[in-house]
Amino acid sequence: MSSNLHPMLNVAIKAARAAGAIINRAAMDVETVRVNVKQTNDFVTEVDQAAEQIIIETLLGAYPDHAILAEESGERAGRHGGADHQWIIDPLDGTTNFIHGFPVYCVSIALAVNGRLEQAVMYDPTRNDLFHATRGRGAYLNNRRIRVAKRTMLKDTLLSTGFPFRPGDAMKPYLAALGDVMPRCAAVRRPGSAALDLAYVAAGFSDGFFEVGLSPWDVAAGALLVTEAGGLVGNWTGEPDFLNQRECLAGNPRIYGQLVNILGKYSKFASAGDKAAVRQSLQTPQKETTQQAEPAAAATAPVPSAAPEADDAPF
Repeated sequence: MSSNLHPMLNVAIKAARAAGAIINRAAMDVETVRVNVKQTNDFVTEVDQAAEQIIIETLLGAYPDHAILAEESGERAGRHGGADHQWIIDPLDGTTNFIHGFPVYCVSIALAVNGRLEQAVMYDPTRNDLFHATRGRGAYLNNRRIRVAKRTMLKDTLLSTGFPFRPGDAMKPYLAALGDVMPRCAAVRRPGSAALDLAYVAAGFSDGFFEVGLSPWDVAAGALLVTEAGGLVGNWTGEPDFLNQRECLAGNPRIYGQLVNILGKYSKFASAGDKAAVRQSLQTPQKETTQQAEPAAAATAPVPSAAPEADDAPF
């Protein structure tokens, strides 16, 4: 730990490294790790729980009155003078990657004071990479200052994203949005850890990130890293108050603006006109396929019209 860092950031770094040590030990024999299913395609392991426990113990050992919002154990209210300080914790972002031995996952810890993000720590135990940020003091990777990438043309960018994976997630609108973005950029990657995706935007390794279905613990630390590295973070319409809105967009200012222009109409906060246009576009391919099939069907026998496919768009 460094004497130059904010004391609360130093404690968070200590907690993140302790959690990373638990994760690394378990990764040496990942097939023996007990896995439970929270819901379809959403997993929690004993490693998530052990890592979260050591994080909370470390943080509350130093600041017992602070509040906690953690992925596995939920919310714990603060008390006395610490009630306005809330630690937002994802002990293992990328659990599915971890249980398959795919080395893209991290520990994510942020501190919000009166609802504003003030401290952030993200630790990648497989690479021993430590990202940290304090509001107003910049973002760092392994104690070296980081900045978002300088690219200004969307066609030159490498973007990252995450796919909807839970039952009820709006897959069709997301695929339409992805299809709108992909031809306009150089490449899109789906690493599987939203927290690391945001850290990589902050470090300039990628140029932008977009995803839906995210919780505060997925994005809190990464959001502060991005803004302290000179980038912008918000929802898909560009609104900065996004933490509890379950959609996230990040990038350097020029790329961020271009992505808002493309993705804004797919946001659940889009205008009624944009939502109607997206609904229409999602239905059009089905109608065209039906029309193309009609001549062939008429040459044989009448075919009953198919029931309309359910529209899972969130509009």
